[in-house]
Amino acid sequence: MVEHRDLLVEIGTEELPPTALLKLSAAFEREFRARLEEQRLPFEKSESFATPRRLALLVYGLATRQADRKVLRKGPSLRAAFDEKGEPTSAASGFARSCGVSLAELEKEETPKGSWLVFRQMQRGFNTTDIIVDIAAKSLEALPIPKRMRWADREEEFIRPVHWITMVFGTEPIKGRLFGIDIGQWTRGHRFHRPGGIRVSVASEYPELLRTKGMVEPSFKLRRESIRTQAQRLAEEACGRLVVEDALLDEVTALCEWPCAIMGAFDESFLEVPSEVLKETMQKHQKYFPVISPAGALQPRFITISNIQSLDPSEVRAGNERVIRPRFADAAFFWQHDLEKPLDKFAPRLSQVIFQDKLGTLAEKSDRVEKLSRHIAGLLSMNEELAGRAAILSKCDLVTQMVFEFPSLQGTMGRYYAERSGEDPCIAAAIDEQYLPRYADDTLPQSSCGQVLAVADKLDTLVGIFAIGQRPTGVKDPYALRRASIGVLRILIETPLPFDLMELLEHASEGLQDRVDTTSAATEVFNYCMERLKKYLQSRNISSDVVDSVLAIGLTAPSDIQLRALAIENFLLLPEANALIAAHKRIANILRKHDHLIDSAVDQSLLVEDAEFKLKERVGVLQSKITPLIQIQDYRNVLEALSELRVDVDRFFDEVMVMVEDSSLRCNRFALLRNIETLFLQIADLSLLNRTTA
Repeated sequence: MVEHRDLLVEIGTEELPPTALLKLSAAFEREFRARLEEQRLPFEKSESFATPRRLALLVYGLATRQADRKVLRKGPSLRAAFDEKGEPTSAASGFARSCGVSLAELEKEETPKGSWLVFRQMQRGFNTTDIIVDIAAKSLEALPIPKRMRWADREEEFIRPVHWITMVFGTEPIKGRLFGIDIGQWTRGHRFHRPGGIRVSVASEYPELLRTKGMVEPSFKLRRESIRTQAQRLAEEACGRLVVEDALLDEVTALCEWPCAIMGAFDESFLEVPSEVLKETMQKHQKYFPVISPAGALQPRFITISNIQSLDPSEVRAGNERVIRPRFADAAFFWQHDLEKPLDKFAPRLSQVIFQDKLGTLAEKSDRVEKLSRHIAGLLSMNEELAGRAAILSKCDLVTQMVFEFPSLQGTMGRYYAERSGEDPCIAAAIDEQYLPRYADDTLPQSSCGQVLAVADKLDTLVGIFAIGQRPTGVKDPYALRRASIGVLRILIETPLPFDLMELLEHASEGLQDRVDTTSAATEVFNYCMERLKKYLQSRNISSDVVDSVLAIGLTAPSDIQLRALAIENFLLLPEANALIAAHKRIANILRKHDHLIDSAVDQSLLVEDAEFKLKERVGVLQSKITPLIQIQDYRNVLEALSELRVDVDRFFDEVMVMVEDSSLRCNRFALLRNIETLFLQIADLSLLNRTTA
């Protein structure tokens, strides 16, 4: 019976990149587990550990050796193995030698493809201790490290210099070398509190050993929760609420091994600077957590996470307060300096900033977006002057000192400066909202000006970049065109705005004609957006075949496409759906084969059978019924109305021979079927649905 033990693997390094730590830890566990499975080494479970100075893994209940297995080696065919006299050939003898056995020990195997010489052997499994170092090495080699480094005079490479390797299997230390270092059973504690070595006698005791003797919390998850809990407690004690962004919490967790939260404060006069600037300084530059009041106002406090348990926390607090003060002072200077002139006075400087070499400056882009914004505003019957003004001012904050220092605040600072300059509230909101949505599931622009500007700006970028031949690839999207296209679709669908996307793209193309050849740009961008639209709708639980059926009829308004797709999804829940789809499939199959013979008009004088008369009459009634429903986009009731065709279509196919010898009657019946299909195609091509029930 195979024994099972716990295995510890720890790689001790210099400080690892904090933003990559979680990804590296997860990849190490994933790669290690995969190689254990490849090597037929069963285990119960695994647990990963990650701190700034280590990647570690505990594998619980790991088998002490591979299971034995039967190995079958296939040799030459019997025809090649023996001559006409039945004597073994050189092929048979060579195969036996390669297997290390005599010819008599080989077996014959009959298969449907012929008879062969084979050798069956029971292969004994390796001990885990004999192959585990190689497994660890290959797992580390497979980590997603974009750029590896060397250190000292070593040839080995890793993301950071490696200082120690710990591997313990149960109570047995693993022998071997990794990164040119002898593997041992000693780990290391906190760099400052417990810098010495700590012997790991039992693999499973590793995490608790580091906590009690090393002042290191090895679990990323527990360390992260400890930081959140400590910081929340300090914020509550100050009658405030903690501002926690997950990305910052992960980064701070990756920067410390023994976190200690400390509350700091700053001069209240800095609160005159927009809170977004102060938060950006605290979070991005200093890795501090801001504190807000119960009402949401920024407080003159912050929480920092120290990696040491100081005997005098006040010194740590004072040091952090000294560091933040000059940064806030710089921000206050930028704020006051930018406010010395109104926002529109920054516009001339946009002509000195290149948007894209072939597409011109930011000033030229602003002019194009202004024209497109006015056009879109006209379609919405909103104030074109406001929409145009918002576009002209939209990029002005990019040349302010504040945004130069804090690029992520583009738009946000533009809103503040527009408000201080006395611009219309709709314009100020639009400048802030033009970049929305910034990421998946982000909020959309709420103001009408913001919606217009966001769409116009993104469309200008999409058409321009496609026109110069730099559409996104599988790995490169430097202009964030995927995000821009999805942003346009979300605004048009979720707001909703009933725009013809193709028409908007063609209008955007006209604005770029003086700069680049936009002959095919609008079509290329439209097709690209439709690819994104399919994935977007599928993410909203609309089946791919339903999306295909709607897109097949050449619609160009995303909001209308979604309404139709949702109506079909709901219609598929009804019992009538099966018959309607089946009828469309049958009709489409007939028409596809005889399309060149079909006239769209039905000749009343050529109707012979009663079923033909009834069906034509039903088609006319339904066309009158569904036309007003289509105009108000009531597609669900359109589909329910079309389901009334079921009885008449079934009767037609039961009683009427379509493929009669008389060509006039045959073509007239084709035309009747074409009229029925035309009814269907006013909603979607239901014949493309690959299912007939929900």
